[in-house]
Amino acid sequence: MTAEPTLAPAAAVRRRVVVRGVVQGVGFRPFVHALAHRLKLSGYVTNTGEGVVAEVEGAPAAVTSFCGLIAAQAPPLAVVQSVDHRPLDVRGVSGFSIVPSRADGPRRTLVPPDTATCADCLAELRDPADRRHRHPFITCTHCGPRFTIVTGLPYDRANTTMAGFAMCPRCEREYTDPADRRFHAQPVACHDCGPKLRLLLAPAPDTAAPADVTAAPRPYAGGGADPVAAARLLLARGAIIAVKGLGGYHLACDAANADSVRRLRRRKARGDKPFALMAADVDDIAPLAYLGPEERRLLTGHRRPVVLLRRRPATGPGTRRVADAVAPGSPDLGVMLPYTPVHHLLLGLPGDPPGPRLLVMTSGNRGGEPIVTDDAAALERLAGLADAWLTHDRPIHVPCDDTVVRICDGEELPVRRSRGYAPFPVPLPVAVTPVLAVGGDLKNTFCLAEGRQAWPSAHVGDMDDLATLTAFGLAERQLESITGVTPRLLAADRHPGYRSSRWAARHAAGRPVRHVQHHHAHIAAVMAENGLDGGRPVIGVAFDGTGYGDDGAVWGGEFLLADYDGYRRAAHLAYVPLPGGDAAVERPYRMALSHLRAAGLPWSADLPCAAACPEPERTLLARQLDTGLNCVPTSSMGRLFDAVASLAGVRQHAGYEAQAAIELEAAAAAFPGEPDHPYAFAPRPGTADRADGPLILDPAPVLAAIVADLRCGTPVPLVAARFHAAVAAEVRRTCRTLRDRWDVRTAALTGGVFANTLLSTACARGLREDGFTVLRHRLVPPNDGGLALGQAVVAARRRPDPADA
Repeated sequence: MTAEPTLAPAAAVRRRVVVRGVVQGVGFRPFVHALAHRLKLSGYVTNTGEGVVAEVEGAPAAVTSFCGLIAAQAPPLAVVQSVDHRPLDVRGVSGFSIVPSRADGPRRTLVPPDTATCADCLAELRDPADRRHRHPFITCTHCGPRFTIVTGLPYDRANTTMAGFAMCPRCEREYTDPADRRFHAQPVACHDCGPKLRLLLAPAPDTAAPADVTAAPRPYAGGGADPVAAARLLLARGAIIAVKGLGGYHLACDAANADSVRRLRRRKARGDKPFALMAADVDDIAPLAYLGPEERRLLTGHRRPVVLLRRRPATGPGTRRVADAVAPGSPDLGVMLPYTPVHHLLLGLPGDPPGPRLLVMTSGNRGGEPIVTDDAAALERLAGLADAWLTHDRPIHVPCDDTVVRICDGEELPVRRSRGYAPFPVPLPVAVTPVLAVGGDLKNTFCLAEGRQAWPSAHVGDMDDLATLTAFGLAERQLESITGVTPRLLAADRHPGYRSSRWAARHAAGRPVRHVQHHHAHIAAVMAENGLDGGRPVIGVAFDGTGYGDDGAVWGGEFLLADYDGYRRAAHLAYVPLPGGDAAVERPYRMALSHLRAAGLPWSADLPCAAACPEPERTLLARQLDTGLNCVPTSSMGRLFDAVASLAGVRQHAGYEAQAAIELEAAAAAFPGEPDHPYAFAPRPGTADRADGPLILDPAPVLAAIVADLRCGTPVPLVAARFHAAVAAEVRRTCRTLRDRWDVRTAALTGGVFANTLLSTACARGLREDGFTVLRHRLVPPNDGGLALGQAVVAARRRPDPADA
């Protein structure tokens, strides 16, 4: 019998592997090191500006396995977008090493967002035997600050705000050991070598009175006492404390202390706008609000946003653990769990003395200003607001406020996209030239985009003062530096008075500035995040409070037939006068009276909106509407919601944006089941038959029906539910009409009004029953916080218009 021939081992091969995505600051190099050792491969791995680069050499099967497993078994915080590899000449070297990072080449790696303290670090924080027991800055490759401390690429300690903290020998051993969880964790530190906390007291320690802003804060005189423990004690006694977090300062107080919450609200001139809460544990939230599995997942995940939860009725002791002044009149509570070691310590570890389990945790700023990040500025700008400052000496490089989300139909709906999400990119379905889109003036975010990626910024704020404009410029430069995008053009809103648009004009530096219509940008944003290439138009339903229209009117109740290259106004809410601009927003009864006048309905004294308007103002308002003085026409759906809220007696004065509409939604949600006999809009005579003009949707029959219902004693929740049903039915009817006219079968719901989950759910359900594909937001907010994404795609695709110069 002839023996089988013996096969020689396959010759070694070598490959260069480039991994792009969120692959720096997440423990990727030690993972690669361990994978290579497991597969008996030689070579090296390093960070570069374009991502993680590895060269591996060994048996062909092992190299092939390496190229497949590098994405499939990546670390938990990594997001691998691509793995490219090519053959190289075999070098015959042995061993596998991690080599120093290189800053050469294009910068296309993705800096990870800031991430909540992981379970391993939390266990060490709580363990008296661990050397990092109660260390306020405990972190590892799986958690901690990233985006807010990065000053450049590649992501190494020298390019972070930890550069000034020299590691002690023990931390350095962990940092350089590929087998350690803290290998190349750039913020790694301990009690001996890390940042230091300190507690400063306002000059007036009496927490019942505002601080003396003319005197300097003084250090806490507690000797060697732990600053966090002292801060907990102050909170328990009713103090308001400015707490330095990852992306800025918070103002914190005991959420159950009614006096403290009212004092914070008064000092901050907050009006009725709700405060966010931080709870020690998810079990502390359950008695206060309804929690589904999706909400629990968001609350306990590594991003830790503020989650908007529907409140439980205030019955029983558990529901009264939050002062009424936390969220007066609001149907929701915005709640988050601790995401830094300082937060965990502030809320107390097992065995700590009792203290507040629920804290108000609101942005550290004065009304209209950006969140404070600089320590000196915090002592100055928060004087008079805070009784004490719990601060530290690790700088914050870029502001990053808390993200706010809610669940709609079992899916995440961003309301504000910031910490934990920025600067993670949104993949684009179309390629764009390098562009900077500057967004709008409310809830501002900007967006950098190039190729098939867009980087929406963290939340900047309302662009109504110099401090916010300065913060905008700093954040824009930082995002350019870590994305490597050098914009060749700028995109802005068409509104001639927007400060964001003026900023673009001042910073154009010879680059074209392309102006994008507000609602077209909204629709393009929802198209882009849902992966549409723009080959076919959609029916974009864009409902919001305000947007500059092509005719100079204030649009906001729009049905646009749109793709990325253009749009046609196919239908809209009928125009009514917007009397006094901001005055009508702040006093919804003005909008209600304007809508009644437009509908031919009298201002009867028995109507809540008429009763709320003082007689002298009512006389002036009637004259204003008669003459048209300072009355821009508006088609805004947001203003119609305000009008109905006032007409139904829900809200006559708005202390913050969309307060009236939010409370109208809450009233509708309180009605059990589906409302009978919903109200109905009507097309204006003759407009429905015009082949070349938009349909005009007249709310007059809706208003007349509401007046009739109120006069016969119909409960307000039923009135609110019938109105919501009427809007959803009109969206459904209008989209069917436009589909029949234009053969378009995709509907995109966008604009701030669609943060209303009751309306969004009803519209989507009806449209799907009619066979539409429905697009909604899941990656960027439907409000103006998502505007810049749409601006970027539209501006980078269309041909320049001479009017855009």
